[in-house]
Amino acid sequence: MIKLPEIEKSYKSSTGVEEFYYALLLSETDTTFTTGEISRVKFLQNIEVEIPQEAVRAYGDNRTAEIAVSGGDVSVTTQFHKVPIEDKNVIFGLETADGISSMGSEDNPPYLAVIFAKTFEDGSKEWVGLTKGMFMRSKISGKTKEDKTEFNPEEVTGEFMDRFVEGFSKPKSVLFAADKKGETTNRDALFMKIFGKTYPGVVQEPTGV
Repeated sequence: MIKLPEIEKSYKSSTGVEEFYYALLLSETDTTFTTGEISRVKFLQNIEVEIPQEAVRAYGDNRTAEIAVSGGDVSVTTQFHKVPIEDKNVIFGLETADGISSMGSEDNPPYLAVIFAKTFEDGSKEWVGLTKGMFMRSKISGKTKEDKTEFNPEEVTGEFMDRFVEGFSKPKSVLFAADKKGETTNRDALFMKIFGKTYPGVVQEPTGV
């Protein structure tokens, strides 16, 4: 009997989050996609991706006859120290004129692709990619300054859906990959699958002469 090599598993829990990237999804077919330039929103504080799944039971003869799984909508909740107005204009699809941004009832946010990283104390990272979705306008709030300085973070929520991803047999909404400290192989592969572009700052080698 052939013994398969043991896979080294990691049971470490993440302790941080960083490197939030997004790009506009410019076009899409059943087998291809195109995104715009990759942008980063710095100082991500919290992010939560909900990927609900529900078991649906069919009954007969006073017992369960069959179980099927129903997947729910993927939702994302983020919190940033600050979302620059330049990013809000793009993410929310805001109209601008004379240096002024605007919001209205007919605003239509664009489809985006997103990647962020969960960090671990040993220097490793787990990268999470969201294939296709849009973010809703965040509320505008403020508070008077008191004796103690307090910062007001900004929360942005979004909804995501499935999209074709090369290498997979069915459309996907969430992809994730992990790299050990100092390694970037899986990160780079994920950026190509989510954005169709290399990690910012990495030059793609020519594939032929």
